[in-house]
Amino acid sequence: MLGGGGITGAAYEMAALMTLRLATGWDPDEAEVVVGTSGGAFVTALVRNDALSLDSLVLPHDERADVAERIRNHVYTRNDGIKVRHWVRHGIVPGIRDPGLTLFLGSPAPYHAAGLTDWVKSHIGEEAGNSWPTKPTAVVSFDLAMRQRQVFGSEAAPEVGMADAVAASSAIPVLFCPYPIDDRLYVDGGVVSGTHADVVLGADRPLDLVLVLAPMAADVSRKRARFYEKMFDRVGQRSLSEELGSIRGAWPDCEIVVLSPPPSVQNAMRPNPMDTGRAVATFMRTLISMKRTLAQPDVWELLDHHLVSRPRSRRTAVR
Repeated sequence: MLGGGGITGAAYEMAALMTLRLATGWDPDEAEVVVGTSGGAFVTALVRNDALSLDSLVLPHDERADVAERIRNHVYTRNDGIKVRHWVRHGIVPGIRDPGLTLFLGSPAPYHAAGLTDWVKSHIGEEAGNSWPTKPTAVVSFDLAMRQRQVFGSEAAPEVGMADAVAASSAIPVLFCPYPIDDRLYVDGGVVSGTHADVVLGADRPLDLVLVLAPMAADVSRKRARFYEKMFDRVGQRSLSEELGSIRGAWPDCEIVVLSPPPSVQNAMRPNPMDTGRAVATFMRTLISMKRTLAQPDVWELLDHHLVSRPRSRRTAVR
């Protein structure tokens, strides 16, 4: 389960998964189900297309500024037209009836999420970007007209390519205009939840381990954190707690590991998770911090049990 967290959240998840692979020998693509939301949707595309590597972030001879500029050029595509009517229909009118954050859904925005489709295809290729992985994969967005989450990759969802699904899942209101697919408009799946961990219950059978990476649900805040950082973490923790309760209720034997950024990593990835200049620093801080994270007995014992392959005995191997 790869949660939302913007550009720095994606960098955190990439580094965490690569560290897990080094420590356990487990390839994240071996997961029976992968679910991604917003920044986690991009990482999902990498995982399911054998593109999770250092080159996904930093190319040989890159300077940090080169990485930031490359991401910025892909992600931040200027919006040519301001669709005020989308805001009136999907944000203002529902917002008057039910005041809250829904007021901002569909609002005019300076950028178009189409640049995100190019970013995905630049990493996994045109063909993979226009198709869907053969292994169970879900990308979560929010359908503006239906006012509910849309789980691309599920049987009830429309057929889309991975690049379009990532763009729809990552279209943050106010920053990106709603992303159109066929005759529907979609925004960031994070407007409902940063994790959507309960989507895993759509698997064909109960799973023995659920691994959740939640960049926006940290349980320990960094010093001098801004008020909205703490607010997002509290909201993220509450949603995740409810989702994990659903999983435990349905699958009582399933074990769960939740990884979220410690304060040292938060210092690199915040206060603006969409700051392209913080991607490399977040990646590096995560690599360093994961040593301590994996050393925690309640984390390593479960990962060691479920993910580390055991060599067969000599007698078994001969047979």
